[in-house]
Amino acid sequence: MFSEVVVVGQIARDRQDLLGGKGANQALALSQLGTSVALVGVVGRDRAGDSLLAQARAGRIGTSHVVRRASAETARLGDEPDATLLTETDVFAASAPISAAGSLIVQLRQPAAVALLAARLAHTAGTRVVLDGAPRDDELTPDLLALADVVCADGPDAELLTGQPVPDVAAAARAAAELRRRGPSLVVLEVGAEGNLFAGPEGTWFVPHVETDVVDPAGAGDALVAALTAALTRRHPLETAASLAVAAAAATTEHAGGRPRLSRPDLERLQPRRLETVHA
Repeated sequence: MFSEVVVVGQIARDRQDLLGGKGANQALALSQLGTSVALVGVVGRDRAGDSLLAQARAGRIGTSHVVRRASAETARLGDEPDATLLTETDVFAASAPISAAGSLIVQLRQPAAVALLAARLAHTAGTRVVLDGAPRDDELTPDLLALADVVCADGPDAELLTGQPVPDVAAAARAAAELRRRGPSLVVLEVGAEGNLFAGPEGTWFVPHVETDVVDPAGAGDALVAALTAALTRRHPLETAASLAVAAAAATTEHAGGRPRLSRPDLERLQPRRLETVHA
């Protein structure tokens, strides 16, 4: 049985040897939101890899296409040796679940050629392509954007994608419009410490960060991407998807570490009070 969403991204262990990494965090957040999800990533053939896969399965994450690399030691957060990155062969082996999914999240910290193959497989099958970040090889940026349906980027990644800084809402709106002309129908850009801009075919909105007691901002972006993808996969309007995404990001900042702990009461409590219409 195939999953609603496939995540192509990093799997790593944190300081407590708990399941972490951008790919695993997004997959776990999707599962907590009730979305069936499969993960495509790499762990070693070691005890740490065994533990992370067991934790993923306990979190209702499909692991059939997680690669066990004999030559790799399972990565720790902040350390991504080449052996723990996906190859084109790894991604091609996951063609069936990628093609059958409603949405694919591709983290652009993976090699650009690998990300491009994943995006091409999904695009050809009619699977929504969600790109997270900016590619390592900017020569492939035009090809990736042409295949994307959704692009999500923080400030530094937005600057890498467009060649221009994004210091405020007006600059973010201009950058989003430029990116949309290059392929994706929806662009989500972080605007410094202010909030996030959502620019899509239904309109452009700026959503300020929700006021909450921030303990650790790590993982907020992963939760935002996951919640946005979950809502879009279930065909919610963009305004609803944006509100859910921002609430999920806020909820993740309320505890230490990047692992999400999303619950319906928290998401309802942290729903943003307003979405500001932006005339791009």
